[in-house]
Amino acid sequence: MALAWPIGLAITALLIIVAISYRQTIYAYPSGGGSYVVARDNLGTLPGLIAAAALLIDYILTAAVSLTAGLEAIASAFPGLYPHRVLLALGLLLLITLANLRGLRETGTLMSIPVYLFLVSYLPMLLIGASKLFLEGPASLAQVAPPATQGITTFLILHAFATGCTALTGIEAISNGVPAFRPPEAKNASQTLVVMALLMAILFVGSIGLTQYLGVIAGPQETILSALARKVYGSGLPYLVVQTTTLLILAVAANTSFAGFPRVVSIIASDGFLPRQLANLGDRLVFTNGIVLLSLGTGLLIVLFQGNTHALIPLFAVGVFLAFSLSQAGMVVHWWRNREKGWSTKLVINGVGALATTLTLLIVGYSKFLEGAWFIIALVPLLVTMFFRIKAHYNQLRKQLSLAGLPPSLKPYPPMRVVLPISGVHRGIVEAVRFAESFARHITAVYVELEPGQGEHVRQEWESWWPDIPLVVIPSPYRSIVGPLFEFLDKYDSECNDGQQAAVVLPEFIPASWWHGLLHNQTSWLLKTALLYRRRHFGFQGVIIDVPYHLKR
Repeated sequence: MALAWPIGLAITALLIIVAISYRQTIYAYPSGGGSYVVARDNLGTLPGLIAAAALLIDYILTAAVSLTAGLEAIASAFPGLYPHRVLLALGLLLLITLANLRGLRETGTLMSIPVYLFLVSYLPMLLIGASKLFLEGPASLAQVAPPATQGITTFLILHAFATGCTALTGIEAISNGVPAFRPPEAKNASQTLVVMALLMAILFVGSIGLTQYLGVIAGPQETILSALARKVYGSGLPYLVVQTTTLLILAVAANTSFAGFPRVVSIIASDGFLPRQLANLGDRLVFTNGIVLLSLGTGLLIVLFQGNTHALIPLFAVGVFLAFSLSQAGMVVHWWRNREKGWSTKLVINGVGALATTLTLLIVGYSKFLEGAWFIIALVPLLVTMFFRIKAHYNQLRKQLSLAGLPPSLKPYPPMRVVLPISGVHRGIVEAVRFAESFARHITAVYVELEPGQGEHVRQEWESWWPDIPLVVIPSPYRSIVGPLFEFLDKYDSECNDGQQAAVVLPEFIPASWWHGLLHNQTSWLLKTALLYRRRHFGFQGVIIDVPYHLKR
């Protein structure tokens, strides 16, 4: 605890280095994308995808840690909320998700209010605490600190430094979302980054300094900032205001992920390394799928770690500094290649940033490996592998759908034979029969008999309506529909011996309400799925046609 102040100063120096480095990134890449785009363009696809994986992990962890920390802050003031912090965090997550899905134009204004409230309540607390320290002098840590459990070691100091480096999370968010700013975007984003970094430095150094020199020790189930506010203000209204605004600003921190994650995901998806749906804007002009994906990942982490911020923190900084390092290294290459005016100075700045963040990455990975950093170190390669697999699928799809090599004149499709599976004789199959008669050369209806004797009754009804269309009844003693139908299709195609597989026309009735579907067997859906699977794995190349019949309420 006595080393908190010098460790805090070291982290603040690192904060300033990273902020200056990312300020250059904003001007060099005003289109956004941050670490992924910078690493991809300057270091290659693989480093870019590594940065992308780290960024996505960082955004999800940012949202989860911010929400759990916010609930721990308010639970420090109201201990009765502590057992319910998981449910409360999930509720707050749901509200933030819905607000972002609506795509409110006023979101920026709404999110700025908690920031100003926090600054108005917290900065005066730091000033009052500093005055108290000046008048009363520093407290003795030896009198208030709990007994030491081990001696000071280099590893312990590095561990404390690595834990504190999570304060730098969020620096990259502005460079990732430059297009979200008002024109001139790069200038406004740069000014915001400078103001944010200065405020972070003041709040961080001020809080750590007061915590150390006022001898502040957190109680059980209490955050250290709550203990500091209680030390300065007591337990009255000002203290409650600080804790409430702390919850609100941490909700804003979580919302930052909802601004950055979908945008980065859309860029990665546009490059073909994630499902294309993630690149699409919803009807509210927001990346709906990315928002939902982030919300699900955040909720899963909150539940798995039971809302425990201290359990999530070890996972936090590895992804952050991996993205930092790749971004700064990419900027070094960028300045070296382009040789713009003042490039040498800019190269040195980003070079220092790359060295500082890489060194920090090694410290974080080493000191927190067994506490959970190993999971992130293992997860990044898995995500990168997934990216490449998705890209390979899209490349293969593009190759298979290409018109290259297709003859300029195509022969017309020969007259088709149709197999029409039926579940009985009723109005739901009339349209399917009429549709099949409109184009087919031969039609064969098929009824799979699950109960002995049913087939003959169905045959009699069928012949009274469609005497010219043959009906084949297939007994199924094991009450299976798919197997007997497939056996019939194989036999039917081989007997026709024309090299053509029969088309399958599936009558299907559509319930009026979604829950009505739960009351039926969904046989048509089962057959469609089985036929598609058979086509993919057993060489079935026939046409599957679904003819719906819509039911009324």
